[in-house]
Amino acid sequence: MRLGEYPQAAGSPDGAGELRPRAVTANGLDRSRPASVGDESAALQSLGFSKPLIERLSKRARQNNTTLETELLHHPGIQEDAYYGAMARFLRLPFADRIDAGTVVDTTHLDTQLRRPAMVRLQHARTAPQVAIVPEAGRLAELAAALINLPMLGRDLTITTPSAIRKAVWAAGATRRVRETVATLSEDRPQFSARTVVTGSQGFAAGMIVAPFLIALLAAPALLLPVLHPVMSYLYLAALGLRILALIHRKHERHIEPPPTPGPLPTYTVLVALYREAAVAAQLIACLKRLDWPVSLLDIKLVCEADDAETLEALRAMALPRHFEIVEVPAAHPRTKPKALSYALPGVRGDYLVIYDAEDRPHPGQLREAHGRFSSLPPDLACLQAPLVIANGSSSWISALFALEYAALFRGLLPMLAHYGLPMPLGGTSNHFRTALLRQAGGWDPFNVTEDADLGLRLFRLGYRSAVLRRQTLEDAPVRLSIWMGQRTRWFKGWVQTWLVLMRRPKRLLGEMGLRGCLIFHLMIGGMLLSSLLHPLIFVFLAQGALAMMAVPASGIPAGVLVLFCVDAFNIFGSYLTFVALGISSMTDHEKRLVGGRWMAVPLYWMMTSLAAWRAILELRSRPFFWQKTPSRHSSDRA
Repeated sequence: MRLGEYPQAAGSPDGAGELRPRAVTANGLDRSRPASVGDESAALQSLGFSKPLIERLSKRARQNNTTLETELLHHPGIQEDAYYGAMARFLRLPFADRIDAGTVVDTTHLDTQLRRPAMVRLQHARTAPQVAIVPEAGRLAELAAALINLPMLGRDLTITTPSAIRKAVWAAGATRRVRETVATLSEDRPQFSARTVVTGSQGFAAGMIVAPFLIALLAAPALLLPVLHPVMSYLYLAALGLRILALIHRKHERHIEPPPTPGPLPTYTVLVALYREAAVAAQLIACLKRLDWPVSLLDIKLVCEADDAETLEALRAMALPRHFEIVEVPAAHPRTKPKALSYALPGVRGDYLVIYDAEDRPHPGQLREAHGRFSSLPPDLACLQAPLVIANGSSSWISALFALEYAALFRGLLPMLAHYGLPMPLGGTSNHFRTALLRQAGGWDPFNVTEDADLGLRLFRLGYRSAVLRRQTLEDAPVRLSIWMGQRTRWFKGWVQTWLVLMRRPKRLLGEMGLRGCLIFHLMIGGMLLSSLLHPLIFVFLAQGALAMMAVPASGIPAGVLVLFCVDAFNIFGSYLTFVALGISSMTDHEKRLVGGRWMAVPLYWMMTSLAAWRAILELRSRPFFWQKTPSRHSSDRA
C-alpha cells in the first residue's frame, strides 16, 4: 500500500501489520498501558511504510531513545503534511494542514502546546467548536476503535500536524506572551531587572557623593587631587591584579580532555536570535546542520523580529528541515536580543539549551561536550560557556586586538573564575544551559543590553555555578572603527546597568555572593568600568608625578610621590603587557600569526575603549535600552 491510500477498515484482521483495536472506555482511549514499539510498527505498516524502513527506524529509535514515529518524521523525504494527511484518511476524519490562529482561544496553559503539540480547541464564528488533534502512531489503533464504537466522537475532530499547532499557538498567544516577556521579571523579581535604571535610593546616594565632590573640585582642587590620585591609582591597580592572577593561573592550567558523551541523549534546543541577518542566513543554516547531534533530538529555533521581512524571506526560501522552526517576535519595546530570547523560551523543548549568534560557526562536537560536562558535574551547574575565537584576526588592527581580547577573556580569565567557583559573567553567545534552571532564574532581562553578563551573575546570586568548555565557536570581529565603537558602547552601557542592578541592596548582595564573590564582581565589572573610564587620567597622574619629581633633587623626592609614580607607571604598562601576554598565551600558533605585530596598537585600543566607556555613560541617560546592532558578515568576507 502506498502512503495516503485507504487501508482496510480499522481493525481488519487481514494482512501483516494490521491495526488491532484495543478496548475503549466511555471517554474514548484506554490509557491503561503505554503504546509499544509493536503498536507503532503495526500502524506504520498499515499506513504503507515498508518493513525494511521500519526496521531501520526501529534501530535508530533504540539508539536515540525516541519513538519510531519521531525518527520517521525526521527521515529524509518524509513530509509532515503527507504523513498526517494519510492518518486522517485512514481515520476518515478531516485534515487541516493550517490552523487559523483567530480560532484558537489563548489561555495561560496554551504554551504547553508549543513544547508537545497534541490538541487545540478551535472556536468558529458560525459553526460548532472543533478539536484539532495530532494522532500518535502508537495509539492509532485505539483511536480507530474509539471512532468505530463511539461514532459521535469524531463529529467535531479534525487531524492536523504539530507544525500547524505550533504556528497557530505562537500567533494566538503573541500579545499575551510579549507582554509577559517584557513585564514578568521586572514585576515579579524587580531586584533582578534593569527596567529601572537608577532607583531612588541610588540616585540619592549618588547625589550625596557627586555634589560634594564637584564642589570640592571647583572650590579647592589643590586639596582634593592629592586624595583623589592615590584612591584612583590603587583601585586601578586592584582591577589589573585580577588579570595578573588569570595570567598566573593560565601558566599552571592543566587541560582536561572533554568527557565522553553518555547515553541516551536528551533533546537539545538551539536558540539563534536574528535581526537583519539575511546576508549570513545560508552560512548559519549550514553550520547548524553540521552539529553532531541526532536531528530527531534537535530543536533549533530561529528567533526573528516579525517586521524583519528580508531575514524571514531568506530563511523560508531555504526549505528548512523539520527540526528547524522560525519564531516571529512581535514588534514591541524594548527591541533587544534578550527580549527575543525570552519570548521564545516558553516554546523550548530541550532539556538543555544553547545560544548562538547569526555569524557563529560552532564546533560540531560542542553539544556533545556540553552534555558530557553537565552529566559529570553537580546539578547546581547551570551554564557552560564555550570559548569564542576570532577567525578574522588578520583583517585589520581592530580585529587583531579584538582577537587578543577574546583570547584573554574566554581562554584566560573565565577558566580561572570557573576553576575557583567564582561569579562568571557570560559571553553573548555559546552559553549552554540546563533549561529548567534557566527558567527558574527568570530567563533573560529584556531591558539589559548585556544580558549575558547579567544572567551569569544572577545565576551565581541564586546559588548556581557556571563553567567553561574546550570546543570553540568561531566569530568574526568588527573591522571598522564605527562598528566596533557602537558595539563596545553597548557593552559598557550594559555593564553599568548590571552593576547598578546588583548594587541596589549591597548588604543583601554580600549575603548572596559572599565576600570573595562580591570582591570578584566589583573587580570584574566595576574595575573594568573604572579602569576604562580612568585610563586617560592615569596618563595625567603619571605626567604630574614626573613633573613633581623633576622639580626637586633626587634625594628630596617624597616617598609618597615616588610610590604613586611607580604605581601609575605599572598601571599603564602593566595593563598593556598583561593584555597582550594573557591573549597571546591563550592563542594557537595560527592565531598568533594572524595577529602578527598588530599588538603594538594596544595603547590606541585602550584609548578607544575609554572613549566607548564615556559614551556609554552618556547614552545610559538618554537611551538606556537602545540596542546598537552589530552587522554580521559572511565568514568569507574580509575587509
